[in-house]
Amino acid sequence: MKSKVYFTPIVSDRIGILEKIDALIKKIWPQDLGRGDITAVKIHFGEEGNSSFINPKYAERAVCFAKSRGALPFLTDTNTLYKGTRSTTPDHIATAVKHGFTFDTLGSAVIIADGLRGENYINVDIDKKYYKSVKIGAEIALADALVVLTHFKGHELTGFGGSIKNIGMGCACREGKLSQHSTASPFVGKKSCTGCGTCIENCAFEAITLIDTKASINPEKCSGCSQCIVVCPEGAIRIHWNESADKFQKKMAEHALGAVKGKEGKLFFMNFLINITPVCDCFGHNKPRIMDDIGVLASRDPVAIDRASIDLVNSDGRDRFREIYPEIDWRIQLRYSEEIGLGREDYELIEI
Repeated sequence: MKSKVYFTPIVSDRIGILEKIDALIKKIWPQDLGRGDITAVKIHFGEEGNSSFINPKYAERAVCFAKSRGALPFLTDTNTLYKGTRSTTPDHIATAVKHGFTFDTLGSAVIIADGLRGENYINVDIDKKYYKSVKIGAEIALADALVVLTHFKGHELTGFGGSIKNIGMGCACREGKLSQHSTASPFVGKKSCTGCGTCIENCAFEAITLIDTKASINPEKCSGCSQCIVVCPEGAIRIHWNESADKFQKKMAEHALGAVKGKEGKLFFMNFLINITPVCDCFGHNKPRIMDDIGVLASRDPVAIDRASIDLVNSDGRDRFREIYPEIDWRIQLRYSEEIGLGREDYELIEI
């Protein structure tokens, strides 16, 4: 049976984009998602300096409809693995507010799902090839329902970033993010390290010591929690970005499965094919869009909506993201997600 994906084009004769979003939400809203359901609305707030993230007015439509059904929505994301303007909860919320995601504009609070420094998570059992369990931000894991709003764009590790990436990478705590990206412990850039000892004070596993006035990480003791990365005032502790693109995509898909577990019947996805850029919104600057705006899609199946999105992007016969990242086969994330039961690629596109 094909998964239903609803689509509304960006160009219209008399209907505005907000009305179109409302129509999509009404079509796809789960019957069981309603009164009293604490609903995580997963979105990317954009790194400071970036403006290609989803317009807060679009997110407000999902929040408004959720509240009309008696649900209790909150806007959420998890802290970043790298050190930036979203690597701790205070900075993350401040960035969200700067970008227009406020209670006044959306009627909903912003709650970062994985604690002050990405340390608050729940192990969700999935029993798959790479993980027996995955570490999902606690407030997302504990929520009754999940609404996923995704800016569809290119990505330097996965070819494209859609709903699967938004929940697979975006719902994982910092330790989960690190395990997807790397097979090795973080390392210390000796030139940047001042030997201040902050990382040592914050390491719960006594894996860091000073050697010749420079911090050194013992990989045998390191748990991979990545706390040292975010607390280092000099940005001297770095990640081994050594995972292959194909394995990274599969690890990401397994985390996506963990993010939706227990929320079956109470989740849906929207992909915004607007301002389609070649890279993620994690960059603190803007990249030129790669094509004209297309529209907005909605589905209860994250695999189907990503498949439909990539087909619309490539409807002219070009594989646009493969042109940008020729070494990355983006089909892997779709195929593996279907293999592990996250969703199906076969879809029916319904234009409204």
